[in-house]
Amino acid sequence: MDELQRALRAAARSHQPDRARILARVERGMAEPAPAPRRHHRPAAPRWPRIALATAAVAAVLAVGGLGVRAVLQEDAPAPSGVADPPPPATPTTPAPTSAVDGFLRAQGGVDPHSNRFWAQSNITLGTGTALTGLTVELRVAQTGGVADTGNWRTLPAGHFTASVREEGNAVVYTWTLREGRTVPVGRHVFAGQYNHAEGGRDAGGDRFTVTAIGADGERATVTGGFAPAPGAAGPS
Repeated sequence: MDELQRALRAAARSHQPDRARILARVERGMAEPAPAPRRHHRPAAPRWPRIALATAAVAAVLAVGGLGVRAVLQEDAPAPSGVADPPPPATPTTPAPTSAVDGFLRAQGGVDPHSNRFWAQSNITLGTGTALTGLTVELRVAQTGGVADTGNWRTLPAGHFTASVREEGNAVVYTWTLREGRTVPVGRHVFAGQYNHAEGGRDAGGDRFTVTAIGADGERATVTGGFAPAPGAAGPS
């Protein structure tokens, strides 16, 4: 180490600077034109806000997508054991016609859906599981105001029945009676009474029907019932 230091000192003492070269370099520098001042460019806006916004948007899309996928998976996944399926939504229903049964005879009453605020039709639909040799159908329409007969009909041949309309008590009464020697076949048959009434939704709660039948073997059956309102019909005014 001592020998190296001595060698360095000797080299330093022996070195003589070239003053002429140094002065010439300084003169050239002074003679050259001054460099044009640099323009200070406005530094570009940092990119991190845009990066942050893009990252937030991607995160939002992924979050929404994740919720959608999770919802689909939950819908398709089977219900866990021990947990009952939710009940189906309730659907509005209209009152079913009042029906009655006696042996081979069945009947039901209902207000025809074509009824309106001034006029109505009451239908008695009966079904029989055997041929009938005797049949009487009676319809009583309560006098709720302005009730007046406008006609009647049946799906069976008109010539097989006698039909009558009368006012009795506080009702208009329609009666159909099977003529002697005629029969009613097995199946479904309709008897209808038509009438005007006071303006508004008429209440059929006081109307009644009675059907009496005799089977081919002599067996008798009688059914009675009331009338359900027509679907969508207005209540009592």
